[in-house]
Amino acid sequence: MTNGSRSAAAGRKTPTGTAVRREVRTVERPVPLRQAVYDAIADMIITRVLQPGEHIVETELAAQLGVSRQPVREALQRLCTEGWVDLRPAQGAFVHMPTKEEADHLMAVRALLESESALLAAERATPKDIERLWELQEAGEKALAADDSEGLVAANANLHAELMQIAGNSVLIEHIAMVDRRMRWYYAPIALVRGRKAWDEHASLIRAVAAHNAQHACELMRRHTETTRTMYAEQHETSD
Repeated sequence: MTNGSRSAAAGRKTPTGTAVRREVRTVERPVPLRQAVYDAIADMIITRVLQPGEHIVETELAAQLGVSRQPVREALQRLCTEGWVDLRPAQGAFVHMPTKEEADHLMAVRALLESESALLAAERATPKDIERLWELQEAGEKALAADDSEGLVAANANLHAELMQIAGNSVLIEHIAMVDRRMRWYYAPIALVRGRKAWDEHASLIRAVAAHNAQHACELMRRHTETTRTMYAEQHETSD
C-alpha cells in the first residue's frame, strides 16, 4: 500500500490486518464573519449607500450589520489598505473620495483589457454564448426603462463579465477582475446619464461578436469604454 493509500485509510484494521477505508467528507465552513462584514461594507460603498466622503461611524455601522465593532474595525482597516476608505487620525473613517486622475487611469487600463476581451470573444463565441449576451442586454434595457440605476450597474457589469468569460483568457479575466469592483463604483453616478446610448452600443457589440468580426468588436468596445471614460470625466468636473 502506498503512503497516499495509508493516509486515506481509516486507521483501523480487520482481523486479517487489511485496512478499512472510509469516505472522507470535505469540511464545509461558512464565510468568516470578518469576510462577510468586509463584503457588506464594500458593497455599501460600491452601490453608494455609503457616499464618497461620508463619515463612517463604527458603532452605527456595527448596529446596522448586527455585529460587534471589532469585525467592522478590521474591515475598515482592510478597505483602507485597498483604497476604499480613508482613516484620518482623531477623526475616524471616511469613504474615499475618488479623484479624476484615479478614475481616468483605471478606465484607460479597462479600455485596453476589454477591447482585447471583445476581440477574443468574437473569435470564440458560440450560438449559446450569443443567446446569453442578448439575455443580459434585455436585462439592461429593462433596468433602463425602469430608471433603475443599481440594476443598470449590475446589468452592465454582467454583460461585460460574460464577454470576458467567452474570451476564455484566464490571465485577462484575472486582470479585469482587479478593476471590476472599482469600475462599478465609478459607473454608478453615470449609469442613467449614459442611458440609451450605452445599451445601443452594447447591441452593436453583440452583433459584431455574433458575426465573428473580431476587429470590429474590438473597435466598438474601445469606443464604448472611451465614451464612458469621457462622460465620467465630464460628470466629475460638473460636480466639482
